[in-house]
Amino acid sequence: MQSNPSSPKSLKYLLEGLHGCRVTGDDRVLISSLAYHSQDVTPGGLFVAIPGHKTDGRRFIASALAQGARVIVSEHDYLPPPGVTAVQVPEARLALAHLSGAFYDHPSRELSLIGITGTNGKTTTSYLLEAIFSAAGHRVGVLGTVNYRLGGRCWPAPVTTPESLDLNRFLREMVANGATHALLEVSSHALDLKRVDRVAFAAGIFTNLSQDHLDYHKNLDLYFAAKSRLFLEILSNGGSPAGLAVINLDDPRGRQLSQRLQVPTLTFGNHPESLVRPLSARFHREGLEARLATPQGELAIACRLVGPYNLSNILAAVAAALGLGITPDAVTRGVASLAGVPGRLERFGPAGGPHVFVDYAHTPDALVSVLTALKSLQFARLITVFGCGGDRDRTKRPLMGQAAAEGSDLVIVTSDNPRSEDPVAIIGEIEAGLQDMGFPPLSLAAAKRGDKGYLVVPERREAIRLAVRFAQTDDGVLVAGKGHEDYQIVGQERRHFDDREEVQEALRGKIGYSEDIEAGAHPGLIER
Repeated sequence: MQSNPSSPKSLKYLLEGLHGCRVTGDDRVLISSLAYHSQDVTPGGLFVAIPGHKTDGRRFIASALAQGARVIVSEHDYLPPPGVTAVQVPEARLALAHLSGAFYDHPSRELSLIGITGTNGKTTTSYLLEAIFSAAGHRVGVLGTVNYRLGGRCWPAPVTTPESLDLNRFLREMVANGATHALLEVSSHALDLKRVDRVAFAAGIFTNLSQDHLDYHKNLDLYFAAKSRLFLEILSNGGSPAGLAVINLDDPRGRQLSQRLQVPTLTFGNHPESLVRPLSARFHREGLEARLATPQGELAIACRLVGPYNLSNILAAVAAALGLGITPDAVTRGVASLAGVPGRLERFGPAGGPHVFVDYAHTPDALVSVLTALKSLQFARLITVFGCGGDRDRTKRPLMGQAAAEGSDLVIVTSDNPRSEDPVAIIGEIEAGLQDMGFPPLSLAAAKRGDKGYLVVPERREAIRLAVRFAQTDDGVLVAGKGHEDYQIVGQERRHFDDREEVQEALRGKIGYSEDIEAGAHPGLIER
């Protein structure tokens, strides 16, 4: 999105309500811009020196001054040069959030902003709500994992949840372009790093919680504590009135969270106490139908999304929309209008099969959910291709192997984003989980004749091609882990790689593959 300029504001105005500040210098100075990267500083601007995991923003104060900064904000005592004002604050990230909201005139207060957090389902829920709000005649902006978008225009999403300064700038841009509603996927990192503090949310949605990001949060309790901030702190600190909490009662952490809330709450799920829950449901390869109990009465919905876990996403979106005053008719029309979500059980292949799906599932729980959904569609055989990212939580790798073995007939273990790790070493940790489930390594011949087990093909392109080679007309193939991503990170290099492109290429070249398999050779296969 293009930067939306804000009029200069005095430092005193920007600091109003930010407690614990100590100002050295002139607090009447007019601020023309904010920055947290020194290279983004413009003359007359304010620079916030944020302490990071790899470096400290204080190292770049000299660079910010050279760029023309008039104000330096830091957690440490700093004696500024003449003509520069220094502000010492208890928390630099909270200060950035506070300053950003004030500088852009609190755009979140001019929108109906919905924050969605949880391990899985954030993206699909945002697409569902976008469809529902659009069906109700609203103009909707979205900031999420797949992209940032508004009114048919899309921008790449460098991170799921932008830094607080970028978030407020984007929201101001949305308001300027006529948006009435905005959807924000809120990551646990963003909550921990104060990116959404001082933001006014009309509602927050908790989808679920399972193991992920433990390389950052260290344990599930800390991960849950970060997610909980949206509901226990932020829904009531961005403005008045407090936002609506929409909570999944099927999730144990959701039930735990619901008991601690002091804001208006609406629950969803199969749990009998859920206010929005299914009374009946039917799942098939073309989608699902369900009859829902809601506070506004029974609601019949039909959707082209596949599987029980997508019904949970639908329940979340329905609950939030109804809770924010959207009519039941607009809700049903919006849900029915959504054709699919990029990289979320995105379907490929000819009408007669094989049926190939690309999905973002990269956690054990997500992989279980996706494979359970595909199993319910009664394919003759399920073939799963997946790997695990490098430099991330290693403890989930064998769990991913277990999940794949539990739900698949054939697993092809491959590389994901290995980053600085050896792909074969990552695969070895996945194999431990497969073997715990009694899933043996196979030869090509054994895999072709239908034996249960796994193959190892570290080159992801070749793994996808092999899976498509094996697939018969009534088989299902799942390529999991990367979904909408169009890159692969190997070492420090970010290479173009799109599972969806690779699947389509493999399907185009499927004829003649069986002869290669009969010959007993395949590029990149590691025999076990």
